[in-house]
Amino acid sequence: MNVHRRLLRLLAFTVGWLLSLSAWGGHFSLHPENPRFFQFRGEPTILITSAEHYGALLNLDFDYKTYFEELGAHGLNNTRVFSGAYVEPQGAFNIARNTLAPAPHRFIAPWARSSTPGYANGGNKFDLTQWNEDYFTRLKELVAEAGRHGIVVELVFFCPFYDDAQWKLSPQNASNNINKLGQVARTDVYTLDKHSGLLEIHEALVRKIVHELRDFDNLYYEVCNEPYFGGVTQAWQNRITEVIVDAQRSHPRKHLISHNVANGAAKVNNPHPAVSLFNFHYASPPDAVALNAHLNKAIGDNETGFRGTHDFPYRKEAWDFILAGGALFNHLDYSFTAGHEDGTFEFPPTQPGGGGRAFRRQMQTLKEFMHSFDFLRMKPDTSLVRGGLPEGFGARVLAEAGQAYAIYVSPAVQPKNYAPDPKRAARSFALELDLPKGTYAAQWLQPESGKIVRREVIRSAGRVVIHSPEFQEDLALRIRRDASGESLP
Repeated sequence: MNVHRRLLRLLAFTVGWLLSLSAWGGHFSLHPENPRFFQFRGEPTILITSAEHYGALLNLDFDYKTYFEELGAHGLNNTRVFSGAYVEPQGAFNIARNTLAPAPHRFIAPWARSSTPGYANGGNKFDLTQWNEDYFTRLKELVAEAGRHGIVVELVFFCPFYDDAQWKLSPQNASNNINKLGQVARTDVYTLDKHSGLLEIHEALVRKIVHELRDFDNLYYEVCNEPYFGGVTQAWQNRITEVIVDAQRSHPRKHLISHNVANGAAKVNNPHPAVSLFNFHYASPPDAVALNAHLNKAIGDNETGFRGTHDFPYRKEAWDFILAGGALFNHLDYSFTAGHEDGTFEFPPTQPGGGGRAFRRQMQTLKEFMHSFDFLRMKPDTSLVRGGLPEGFGARVLAEAGQAYAIYVSPAVQPKNYAPDPKRAARSFALELDLPKGTYAAQWLQPESGKIVRREVIRSAGRVVIHSPEFQEDLALRIRRDASGESLP
């Protein structure tokens, strides 16, 4: 890039960023009153999104401005971005138009290209001792653009190499750099063994990115995606965590650090004290939340998939997870591709997940539903619902006892091989609740459409039965003590 053009671009970015920053409140952090949730720009926050497959930064063909406009239009507030230490070949995991798989010559990495040809996906090899300033300009512009739309960026430093096809494309592979580093098996990359020469490269990359992003308010770091594959060791994860802590020691903003724990659920024992967010993948049912309540930290579900391409299984996963007390839900949305950054790609039914504009509206409904409560004061409640659910259905409840209740009713077990059935008969039920004495305002909401389908006043003497509207797949109920303070004698 021309030097003058780069300087002008940097100046424009800096001025715009400083002007917008002056109007914002506090940076993204755990909430001081309830660290199981977040605070962002002075407001209690739950992160809910339906976002692209992590290639927005490293894929030069991906227009992240259009992408963030689409997320922002639905009020979604999170995206997950891979750093470029890992990249995928086209066709990986049967993903059509994978954003993590740039076309030849369209991959941008943190490291500068050398003058030596021979990178596996086109262009010259990398020099792991030199930085690519165009990459860091793009990185900062991306985070700033996300911030303008109220979107928090999860920057993922590393990812294991699931098989040789990914390792073949990594700049860390000795065949792709001029430094003769990385002459190891893909399963030996993320360890404390120094014989590969890569540990110093990892630490330098982390310090460089943390330094470049030190002033942003809409950011947190995840050390490694799915470290339970590919030979990643816990000792290495802890080392990288400590590097992040040390790198931002003098920074006024301390960005949160996340560890990705497991697929499904697992109990975290002896966590690194600097970790504030524990993320899980495919966390349905949401057992990970209750299993880790002892941490008193935020628990997230930051990758979905492998439940088909229909909306309902992922909508259920989202509502179940958040109403179990989760703080973050990121659906992996395959409708975002290079050339379709507005999320309009019509993906094939063979895709390993779903997404699309209709689903993003459903996530907007969930986010608005949760942010309509003082959720900092709410916790899971298994005692409210006493009976009346349809056979095979269950209820998730978040409650501020005697004041407010968020209830989600859906099949008790995540359906397998789900397909919509337009002939499925609508159903209703009489819900029996142990609701403290008082008068309450209730709203029944369709999670699919976002419509409030019934409003009513509930007067409870301690136990009450309320009748639902008809529904097919799932139903939500918002109950709040009446603002007038009226109560029964």
